Amino acid sequence: MSAPVTNALPPPAQKRGFRRFWLALRQLFHELVGAVFAILALVWLQNSFRALVRDIPRWVVVLSLAFAVLMVGFSWSSFRRARQLR
Repeated sequence: MSAPVTNALPPPAQKRGFRRFWLALRQLFHELVGAVFAILALVWLQNSFRALVRDIPRWVVVLSLAFAVLMVGFSWSSFRRARQLR
């Protein structure tokens, strides 16, 4: 007969007190920063659309889109980091 499979790791310790508060505060910080970057990305997208509609050189449109993509990347990484803190 084979022995039942057991988990070799002990159960995770419960986070209590200040550590729990600190983790919640860090998660909130990362979520707020992610939201700010998302708003900045929307602003840059609006600026790129405005530059595209008007007679603005194409390099301004491309630069504005590049900044918008950069802000979306920062927002995504910040939200992902907030999720990893759990």
